[in-house]
Amino acid sequence: MQIKETANEGLKRAYTITIPAKEIDERVTGEVKKIAPQVKMPGFRPGKVPANLVRKMHGEQVHAQTVNDLIRESVDKVMAENKLRPAMQPKVELDEGYEEGKDATLNVDVEILPEIEAPEVEGLKLERLTVPVTDEQVDEAVERIASNNKSYKDAAKTKKAGDGDQLIIDFVGRVDGVEFEGGKAENTPLVIGSGQFIPGFEEQLTGVKTGDEKTITVTFPEDYPAENLKGKDAEFDVTVQQVKVPTDTAIDDEFAKNLGLENLDKLKELLRGQLEQETAGLTRTQMKRQLLDTLAAGHDFAVPQGMVDAEFEQIWGQLQQEAAQSDDAEAMLKEMDDEKDDYRKIAERRVRLGLLLSEIGQKNGVEVNANEMNMLIQQAAQQYRAEDRERFVQYVQSEPMAAAQLRAPLYEDKVVDFLFDKAEITDREVTREELEAAIEAEESTEEKPKKKAAAKKKAPAKKAADKDADDKPAAKKAPAKKAAAKKPAAKKADDKQTDDKATAKKPAAKKPAAKKVAPKK
Repeated sequence: MQIKETANEGLKRAYTITIPAKEIDERVTGEVKKIAPQVKMPGFRPGKVPANLVRKMHGEQVHAQTVNDLIRESVDKVMAENKLRPAMQPKVELDEGYEEGKDATLNVDVEILPEIEAPEVEGLKLERLTVPVTDEQVDEAVERIASNNKSYKDAAKTKKAGDGDQLIIDFVGRVDGVEFEGGKAENTPLVIGSGQFIPGFEEQLTGVKTGDEKTITVTFPEDYPAENLKGKDAEFDVTVQQVKVPTDTAIDDEFAKNLGLENLDKLKELLRGQLEQETAGLTRTQMKRQLLDTLAAGHDFAVPQGMVDAEFEQIWGQLQQEAAQSDDAEAMLKEMDDEKDDYRKIAERRVRLGLLLSEIGQKNGVEVNANEMNMLIQQAAQQYRAEDRERFVQYVQSEPMAAAQLRAPLYEDKVVDFLFDKAEITDREVTREELEAAIEAEESTEEKPKKKAAAKKKAPAKKAADKDADDKPAAKKAPAKKAAAKKPAAKKADDKQTDDKATAKKPAAKKPAAKKVAPKK
């Protein structure tokens, strides 16, 4: 086997490997001898088939497998002898003119990980912004739950319905005079002003009274999910069975019990814990961004362009999905193109930080243990159908790169926690608004374009009875196997944290709201 280096520039390396035909033939002959005792052929006793006949029968298959094995061994030898740490799977090409009986010539291109001097972690200084949860905030959270659990009582028959009032209605819908599937329902609750139905539906019921019958005309939006209704004009014959008005919800122990809790104090305790958890998450986001900015400012080394390209493609793919769901996809795509260079800089920054965090972790013995890895695999397997989960687990366990990608976010968090433990941290109490403003300010230091995805369009009508809306997404298949990398890819820095304002979650024991019905597909 002959190995010749053909390129050595920056992090890029290239080699030409020649495997002599004699070496290939000798390996094939050895493999034929190994399988010969298992080969059966009419006229010969088991294990007594001549090697030349075995080669004639199975030689092509044995030769192909042998060449593949020799290619893998040759690339591994190049990596080991030159002490290379591949950033990604090496690109290996066999000359097109190769055929059995000739020397095999391989061209190998690989990008290697840069040599990084891990920074000293002592003396790192960070400021932690904390937000105390006040009694007033807890009370506001309780009131929000109460407002979302409104009860209604029958109004006088002379009462004209207005915003916030609830109607109990029967309706029948027709397009071109013909009833359509899902366009008919009885005793359906509808709160005027809630935006549950097609635009224009609720507005035309303002002012109705109990017992009224009314025909309203609406137009289904162009993006309505049911193909046969998109953009169509429709008439609905509506009968108002009852007009109801909201009643004040007493916030007391009985209210908490209706939510499945012992008393009001337990509800407040639960909500306080949720609010503290939310603000703690924001505090961690702020500290992590501060830490990453500090690391980024002190390190500027070359990074493998293949890793940058892969990270950029991931960012770009996500942006394209957001654009496709926006009100003006064309405008958003144009804005994205104008800022493409900025997004590539973000990708480069993430790769650099990922490599840096990986180096810090390795130098300081940070690792994801076997139990943690098993939990990650089992959690990830839940996204697949039950019959595919075991296959997914086997795939991750056999493919180093797949395991590395799954491990990366947890590994990064553990390195960040390690750095937090080593840092000198000073606390400063702020309001939630000040904390969110600090996160936004730190986000801008990432050179991230100040662009947000356009708001998604609201569903034009309630589709509780829509079969497509209720169906679960098709389960993903276990991914096809890839060639194993010699070493796992470096951990990826996830410095893009979600900083949406969190709202208090309702207790899980909350009683379900009444089901709403509207035209379905």
